[in-house]
Amino acid sequence: MLGLWKLLYSDVDQVSTAPWPGNARAWFTESIKDITSTRIPVIEIGGAVVATAIGTVEIGVPNPYCPRGRTVRLANVITLPEHRSHGYGSMLVADVIAWARTVQADRVDLSATPDGQRLYEQLGFVMTTAPRMKLVL
Repeated sequence: MLGLWKLLYSDVDQVSTAPWPGNARAWFTESIKDITSTRIPVIEIGGAVVATAIGTVEIGVPNPYCPRGRTVRLANVITLPEHRSHGYGSMLVADVIAWARTVQADRVDLSATPDGQRLYEQLGFVMTTAPRMKLVL
């Protein structure tokens, strides 16, 4: 699993981010234990994981767009390059959406790359006008 995760960050300078693989491994180890807050579906071929996605529950203040205050954040849908174009991404996203319903989430949010935008639109996701900002601590 961590091998797929590393593909997402292959362009990042490993020297400046050296501790992150261990932190990620610990996160995965703990997160898979709680099926009510995290969903990590995988596609395996020949015993090897070739695609995965991550869904995590975020709890916020209920509002008109999120009446229960429960959102699932879909992140890091990734398929090994040699296994792309088989529908694995769509299957993984559909899995997380189905899980989101079981944990009473109001919606599924994601940040799409231009490469993934079409897949998400085909599954019913719509672009929003809310800008995304971040502060690295």
